[in-house]
Amino acid sequence: MSSDRVIIFDTSLRDGEQAPGAAMTVPEKLQLAGQLARLGVDVIEAGFPISSPGQFEAVRRIVAEVQGPTICALARSKKADIDAAGSALKGGSNTRIPRSLPPATSTWRASLLTRVMVLPSRKSAKRC
Repeated sequence: MSSDRVIIFDTSLRDGEQAPGAAMTVPEKLQLAGQLARLGVDVIEAGFPISSPGQFEAVRRIVAEVQGPTICALARSKKADIDAAGSALKGGSNTRIPRSLPPATSTWRASLLTRVMVLPSRKSAKRC
């Protein structure tokens, strides 16, 4: 990959729903994912499958019906999350599972955690 290429990673389908009143139906998410693909977005974070049956179904349908971008399903570093994301992404040809650490590991609070607190989570997630 060329070092001067910008990769567009869109989180609208997952993070965009964090605003009050911004929830989308599965067909609306599918329509938006299709538009993002037509715009040439490289990576679409389609949802957080373990959070609800609707999120799971939206990710599953986007993987099945949207061609082009890499489709991601967010997962915390927990086996159940990773399993749900893997199931929702099953059958996709270009998929990823970006793992999320708990909010306490964000930059401004990272100094509060020790390696002993973080490493078990990372190790168990790798076994999935």
